[in-house]
Amino acid sequence: MWENCGRLRVAVALARTHADDHFLLAALADLPAAQTPAGGSPGEPDLDPEAQRLRALVDLATSGDAEAFGQLYDHYVNGIYRFIYYRVGSAQLAEDLTSETFVRGLRAISRFSWQGKDFGAWLTTIARNLITDHFKSSRARLEIVSDAVPETKKSPPTPEEEVLTLVSNEMLREAINTLPQEQRDCILMRFMQGLSIAQTAAALGRSEGAVKQLQLRAVRRLAKNMPEDAR
Repeated sequence: MWENCGRLRVAVALARTHADDHFLLAALADLPAAQTPAGGSPGEPDLDPEAQRLRALVDLATSGDAEAFGQLYDHYVNGIYRFIYYRVGSAQLAEDLTSETFVRGLRAISRFSWQGKDFGAWLTTIARNLITDHFKSSRARLEIVSDAVPETKKSPPTPEEEVLTLVSNEMLREAINTLPQEQRDCILMRFMQGLSIAQTAAALGRSEGAVKQLQLRAVRRLAKNMPEDAR
């Protein structure tokens, strides 16, 4: 999961070394999305085979095909989990809310429409609403959600590497959560979840130009506020 931190760290490093907003906007736009969009409205040209496959799966799922929904789950679950984890800070809670996101998605799939929608953005909207509901609950106000950051290295890290990784990633998560709401969600969608500019715009209900500006301001603020050894 934490390989996505590297993409954000690159963006923060660029913000620290380049004062030109035009350069940074272009650089951020060039960072690739980790997820393939599920495609646009039916009938629109789409030459990406993976996007065509996802769109076909969505169409099958909306008709009640459980196996198709299962394949969509496999494609989107990691991105949804990353988005939720960085908001709630608890692996167990993130797993629970991720499961609930897909449960609600399955219940509502028959009502999904392609009109101005992307399936990944649609799932992200469900996840955002669940997170909001969680933090509004009285239980959430009393709950401490600060699990240890999961490991991702395949080879055993040294004790020094382990401590540095845990501290650095947790500091990054805390810094992200000090951002204004739309900047925070934009950063999580773009870098942790891996959505494209267009997908992020759909999930936030904003224009692509607005998302680019949100992303720029968020990265600039992170570059300014994060401790030197966590960047």
